[in-house]
Order: sequence, then structure tokens, then C-alpha cells
Amino acid sequence: MAGKLVHFEFPVQDPDRETKFFAEVFGWELKDSGMPDMDYRMVQTGEDQGGAVYKADGDANGVVIYFDSDDIDATIAKVRANGGEADDKQPIPGIGWFAGCKDPEGNAFSLYQRDESAAPPR
Repeated sequence: MAGKLVHFEFPVQDPDRETKFFAEVFGWELKDSGMPDMDYRMVQTGEDQGGAVYKADGDANGVVIYFDSDDIDATIAKVRANGGEADDKQPIPGIGWFAGCKDPEGNAFSLYQRDESAAPPR
């Protein structure tokens, strides 16, 4: 469903502390995603919804939210046409596509489209 919140990320300086925090608050069981060279811990919070905690580069903070898109290219175009900003889409190999965006007020969000055929960039 287009516009549905499907994923969120917490970029943090201390993934162990954040994992423990959400385990205590919500009972989440954050598990290693298995991504090479990245401490990216994931949790499933609903049938088709989940999130992650990861070690941030620098001082990054604030939740990153991902909204579902049926056609990420068309949604990127709509964001740009309506006064927002959108990066070009990037692959999540074997999973889908994402693009970082900002609304006209500067609020950051991301788009996501499932597509198992998404391949790594060449």
C-alpha cells in the first residue's frame, strides 16, 4: 500500500545500549541482519513492518522512516514536483529500492519499493 510506514531506523552511537533499551521498553528482539561489514540489527514489529538499529557515522541521530511506494520512480518525481527533495533510488540487493527524501519543510523521510530483482550497482 503506497504511503504505508514499512520500516524505520535508529542511527546510534551505541547499538548495544539502544538494543537493550528497546528490549526493555517494547520487548523487541533485535537480531543481526547478516549484512557484511555493518552492525545492522533488525526487528519485525508487524506482519509487513519492521525496523533497525545501526552504528551511525558521525553525529547522526533521529529516526529515519520509510514509506512504501508502488512505483518508486514515479513517487520520487512527485516528491520533486511538489517542492520536496529526493535522491535517486539506490538498490538493496535482492530486496528492493530506497531513496532519501525531504518534504518542503525539510523533514527527512525515505521511500521503499520491494523488488527482489534489485541488483547491486556496477
